[in-house]
Amino acid sequence: MRQRKPLVVANWKMNGNSDLVQQMSDALSVLKQPLPEILICPPVILLTDFPKHQNYKLGAQNVSEQHSGAFTGEISADMLLAAGASHVIIGHSERRALYGELDTVISQKVKVAIDAGLTPVVCVGETLQQREEEKTLEVLARQLDAVYAAQPYLLARSVVSYEPVWAIGTGRTATPQQAQQVHHFIRQHLAQYDAQAADVLRIIYGGSVTATNCEALFAEADIDGALIGGASLKVAEFSAICTMAKDS
Repeated sequence: MRQRKPLVVANWKMNGNSDLVQQMSDALSVLKQPLPEILICPPVILLTDFPKHQNYKLGAQNVSEQHSGAFTGEISADMLLAAGASHVIIGHSERRALYGELDTVISQKVKVAIDAGLTPVVCVGETLQQREEEKTLEVLARQLDAVYAAQPYLLARSVVSYEPVWAIGTGRTATPQQAQQVHHFIRQHLAQYDAQAADVLRIIYGGSVTATNCEALFAEADIDGALIGGASLKVAEFSAICTMAKDS
């Protein structure tokens, strides 16, 4: 049994409603212990719909790099904390690709989140072109260094999610061996900043994770859970993934 407690994160993206909140909450509440750490990241407007004192935590899918002020449409880390969030996803590939978030902005968001008391789930990953050009490790090193090279103390309060962009929402997934190789690289790369923090850091995998493929992924030594998209909207499937993660 590994020392790092598995973490299973549901990223609902721009999906869900109060009915799904209730169904998911009811299903998770009857899962038998021991369980992995479970984190639900719904659209921010649904955070306050979840019952309190359940066997899961709540997170957000994004946060402003600003503390407060005239930033129409933005939501601050303090606001997320007040709404019940304990975590926030930062640097998801959709934020990078669709909204132009650069490494510098992601670094600022990680610091703002941690300063407010939130745990960031920092997403890194390569595109299909970058993988085919054998630039995966180079890309990951750049994305990780943008956050931790100047602020290594943040490492001890983070989660890292490896999400190969080519596997998100496509039905494709890295093989367990491919994912393990990258997770091991991430841990070794971050050890240069803080070896102890890197050893206990939870590195989770995101990329078309399902109840069918998750068991083999969770069996790998450096894969500490999953960031789940589409399957997290299916109550029975997400519950099954949580059950399998607890035994990893």
